[in-house]
Amino acid sequence: MIVRILGEGQYDVPDDSVAALNELDRAVETAVEAGDEPEFRGALEALLSGVRDHGTHHPDDSLDESDLILPPGDASIDEVRELLADDGLIPG
Repeated sequence: MIVRILGEGQYDVPDDSVAALNELDRAVETAVEAGDEPEFRGALEALLSGVRDHGTHHPDDSLDESDLILPPGDASIDEVRELLADDGLIPG
């Protein structure tokens, strides 16, 4: 799957990493629902780091469509709240 981190680029993430990323996504969602800014900051950074760690940077000149789009690390809790779907930032 191709995951885009806004302002940073795309990463090719293997399908077998989705479960681990979903755990990190749940932490973001929980922090947003609680309105816990410090917890949100750590959870969002952990999710983005998870994408970077599990994925391989996609070539910048590629025109491939992203399967998922994640906010940048400096996104506000309100911005992420607007992006959250029923399944969180990462469906599944």
